Amino acid sequence: MNAIIRRRPVDMSTGRFTSATPKILQRVLLGRGVTSDDELDHQLTRLHSPASMRGVEKAVGLLVEAVRAQHKILIVGDFDADGATSSTLSMLALGALGAGPVDFLVPNRFEFGYGLTPEIVEVAREYNPDLLITVDNGISSIEGVAAARAAGLKVIVTDHHLPGSELPEADAIVNPNQPDCDFPSKNLAGVGVIFYLLSRLKSVLQQQGWFEETGIAAPNMAEYLDLVALGTVADLVPLDQNNRVLVHQGIARIRAGRCRPGIQALMDVAGRDRSRLSTTDIGFILGPRINAAGRLDDIGTGIRCLLTQDPQEARELAAELDGLNRDRKAIEAGMQREAMAALEKLQLDGAELPWSLCLYDGEWHQGVVGILASRIKEKFHRPVIAFADGDNGLVKGSARSIPGLHIRDALSDVAATHPHLISKFGGHAMAAGLSLPAENLAAFTDAFEAAVRSRISETQLQAVIDSDGELQPAEFSMETAAILRACAPWGQAFPEPEFDGEFLLLQQRIVGERHLKMTVAPAAAPQQAIDAIAFNIDTDQWPAAVDRVRLAFKLDINEFRGRQSLQLMVSHLEPL
Repeated sequence: MNAIIRRRPVDMSTGRFTSATPKILQRVLLGRGVTSDDELDHQLTRLHSPASMRGVEKAVGLLVEAVRAQHKILIVGDFDADGATSSTLSMLALGALGAGPVDFLVPNRFEFGYGLTPEIVEVAREYNPDLLITVDNGISSIEGVAAARAAGLKVIVTDHHLPGSELPEADAIVNPNQPDCDFPSKNLAGVGVIFYLLSRLKSVLQQQGWFEETGIAAPNMAEYLDLVALGTVADLVPLDQNNRVLVHQGIARIRAGRCRPGIQALMDVAGRDRSRLSTTDIGFILGPRINAAGRLDDIGTGIRCLLTQDPQEARELAAELDGLNRDRKAIEAGMQREAMAALEKLQLDGAELPWSLCLYDGEWHQGVVGILASRIKEKFHRPVIAFADGDNGLVKGSARSIPGLHIRDALSDVAATHPHLISKFGGHAMAAGLSLPAENLAAFTDAFEAAVRSRISETQLQAVIDSDGELQPAEFSMETAAILRACAPWGQAFPEPEFDGEFLLLQQRIVGERHLKMTVAPAAAPQQAIDAIAFNIDTDQWPAAVDRVRLAFKLDINEFRGRQSLQLMVSHLEPL
């Protein structure tokens, strides 16, 4: 993917930092809208109060009633890492709060699809619950909630997805994105929403003297922040200040060894050091292993891994998840080859690529199309929907977007102008899911292309790397790298610092088949040799007979055989 480098505009005069905050860090933070040291405070006291979250008090009232009456509660989750952590947290916290029987049910994506459908309600009734709580789903489950209510069940919907024009008639809805909700952060993941609700439940039970009545020790809700951090990062929600607090606190607990045995086991099978865990490790190591269960098999394996208190069982389940993730990678690689071959043929035939890409193959795996869509989007910088065969003549698609295009709104445009095309859809700004009759796919492809063209300009199809500017020679140091690392968590909408500049290319060689290992020196300091590496480069172009390059890169501290050294992690490489 070709990209242009765009430097973030920064006005240093707008900062209200103390003199103790290094200038390089001030520059980076101002480029992300952070203007003072106060916004770097990651203490739990900085979290927004649940008081302004619409529906919380009503939901807490229902939960207090259920806890006191020892009613049976059934958690209905989703089949990704956010859904798995939400389900796990619900099970653990409700149990610790003294609730009666609590169980979970997650629809198998291949049999039932997403959310609380009428069909899942029929399965749920076999558990004989008194109360259903949806986690990470439910805001679009109009028919499913109606079916549950008709069956005499009480329903609390907890979700973070954007609602449609109609809300389900649940007994209570907790979703910061529902209309008239004044909660300041709209970016909570599903696990963040249920964490807020159950934290408020604990406070109310405490005020009522429940723990003294029962002799139960009031749980410390911070014990569940490892799960909150995992689900929040894995779901790629924006890391606003509230989410950064949640993630920072959760990662701190994991690093200190105060995490679920399942999380420790997942790090062990991946060969990761718990004490150095980062959001990158969560996003690319832990999250995918949990997601693999939901993509290929049953997310229940991931939930059981997170639930268990037994380290041996956790290790066995983590090994199973690791195996599923390897299978997922192999399936994905084959699908990616097929998709790339089709797109390359289109280009060889002289056709101009459309502004959006809708891809379909009857042999593709339904659980892996989301990752495929992400990979193709990264390569061509276009919104992508990858489709696979579903049931009953439907195809199911997973959509991924580019900055500037709200993909759920684009699907809403299609649904409004062509109401017969899409059977069901939902999602976020950057990711969505949908299903439609197979015979509608060609017409949908045209309608989606029109919707995309109406919402973005052609210039937005050019990938952009947002840079924090150049570094001075003295800033190429372990100290700078450590300062930036300490300001984590970095993540979605709060990206890790990235810089650019011109360098002398002193040495270059291929390692590990497709990675370019380099020694470079800043053009302004040719005597300052620095290690650098670019992953998955085009081996037809590199190594190249050039001695000067332009790089976009992140500062990294490389550790090898107990020795630390500065290394540039190169994301963009062009000859000069």
